[in-house]
Amino acid sequence: MFTVLGLGALVLFGLLAPGGERSTFGISTAGDIVEIDPLGVPSRQAAILLALLCLAVAGYAFLLTARAEPVPLWLSVLFGTAFVLSFLTWAVAGETISLTGALQGSLALSVPLIFGALCGMLGERTGVINIAIEGQLLAGAFLSGVVASLLGNLWVGLIAAPLAGLLVAYLLAVFSIRYLVNQIIVGVVLNVLVLGLTNFLYGRLLSPQAGTWNSPGRFPRWKIPVLGDIPVIGPVLFDQTVIVYCMYLAVIVVHVALFHTRWGLRVRAVGEHPEAADTAGIAVNAVRFRNVLIGGAVAGFGGAYFTLGAIGVFSREMTAGAGFIALAAMILGRWKPMGAVFAALLFGFANNLQSVLGIIGSPIPSEFMLMAPYVLTIFAVAGLVGRIRPPAANGQPYIKS
Repeated sequence: MFTVLGLGALVLFGLLAPGGERSTFGISTAGDIVEIDPLGVPSRQAAILLALLCLAVAGYAFLLTARAEPVPLWLSVLFGTAFVLSFLTWAVAGETISLTGALQGSLALSVPLIFGALCGMLGERTGVINIAIEGQLLAGAFLSGVVASLLGNLWVGLIAAPLAGLLVAYLLAVFSIRYLVNQIIVGVVLNVLVLGLTNFLYGRLLSPQAGTWNSPGRFPRWKIPVLGDIPVIGPVLFDQTVIVYCMYLAVIVVHVALFHTRWGLRVRAVGEHPEAADTAGIAVNAVRFRNVLIGGAVAGFGGAYFTLGAIGVFSREMTAGAGFIALAAMILGRWKPMGAVFAALLFGFANNLQSVLGIIGSPIPSEFMLMAPYVLTIFAVAGLVGRIRPPAANGQPYIKS
């Protein structure tokens, strides 16, 4: 798959790039305040070099696969970065875009996806499929906005958001683990329930009495000294709201907990072979119940980003399918936190880029940009970008014999 994409990049982005044109990228050192000289590169030459780098990475990945060795994450990230830059160089030929602004927009769209992917991962690592991520994100967005509006305190609203996700997760755990109802059906029902409830309350309370019920405001950006002044990376990563910084921490904590602690070993054992875990004295259903609740709290916290971090008010169906996209990011990331982060960033980048290219008048249809990550996810699940295997007991209820 890497080889096919690399050849495609060489033909489409390199050889078909207009000769004599330059692609110009604006670079900021402090958000939209301080700009340094834009970076201009020859479109065709740069696209060809980046496409050749894609082919070199693909060749190395093919060699590793032939030796039955795993393809490291950094190699996939390098390929993806080179491919995206090659595409950008071709798409922006003769135009100028703000690279810093594009990356900032991509991260902003990726934040709830990352929280949702972590939520799904915590559940599926124990064998519970969480289709209700969408409802948990929406519930967190709703409750955080209402509480912050009523009490006039953003921090209290942020604390309330995980409680909303926790409540939805509790219903999922009770029906799917205790009463053995089909996990996917329960998740779909909970999504519809939260959607209907929030729409009803929005129409009856939040919309007609917005000053009281729907005026929470937004968290300000906090710039980290020194780190925030690094060109490109600084404004993107280190000039953010508290919710984004909490996201960084959540990714690290989940990664360490799952793969470097005794607790994580128990969790993965329950998801891979619950019978063996039970024989070893692990309470399988208790572990599953606990992880679903933790995941719900994480998703609820991520939902607060919609109201308290991005927009400043709650609106109908404002998650817009983010929970389902988060599931795709989790699968593309192979049920690993760092992989899910890069997959979510890919989705966020594609979503943001279609707006950027529309502004500069690119002939590329925006629909192609939106569907590209989903096509890649289908290829990944089909095994065309390496073997993707979910936890062995995923979706299977456990009945103690």
